[in-house]
Amino acid sequence: MSEIIYTLEGGTYFNITNKCPCNCAFCIRSKGEAVGDAKRLWHDVEPTLDDIKNAVDNYDFSNVEEVIFCGYGEPTNAYDNLIATAKYLKEIKPSLKLRLNTNGLSDLINEKETAKEICSVIDIVSISLNDPTSEKYDKITRNIFPGKAFDAMIKFTKECVKYCDNVVMSVVDVISKDDIEKSRQICEECGAKFRVRSFAKGR
Repeated sequence: MSEIIYTLEGGTYFNITNKCPCNCAFCIRSKGEAVGDAKRLWHDVEPTLDDIKNAVDNYDFSNVEEVIFCGYGEPTNAYDNLIATAKYLKEIKPSLKLRLNTNGLSDLINEKETAKEICSVIDIVSISLNDPTSEKYDKITRNIFPGKAFDAMIKFTKECVKYCDNVVMSVVDVISKDDIEKSRQICEECGAKFRVRSFAKGR
């Protein structure tokens, strides 16, 4: 049985889908069956909203301040469940901060603009910039939207900045220092905060 809610380094994570339009060269899910306290994060069947709500109802949130939508898939690939779960969490525990870790390709995945609705229920949006050019981005993410993904991710980020006070763009420290600096500049142009993630730590 795979897990929908798990913890990693003190954080509480929601693994609501295994679907993803990317196959990133550095992806943590290529390392094994699970991370953190989870035994298995690969779903045999994609979780329904009822499955997710059941996991929420049976989880002890008493010492949890933040929930992060990030598992072995891209959360916006389960867009309706993401929005519904965020709303449900806000209803039952309004004090929770909700964070979305995303590749920023939601608009392409769902074939509509999604930033405004996402930001209406999510407090922090963290977007994987990954690399500073479309060509390098496609190469490292191996996404299913080559030639379109990078620009869509940038557009999504700028839209999120309009509607959310806390938007972060991140890269993993597997790219060169020069590309990290170029990525930082892109992030500043988008109006987001910048973060360099550690590949060794898997976060």
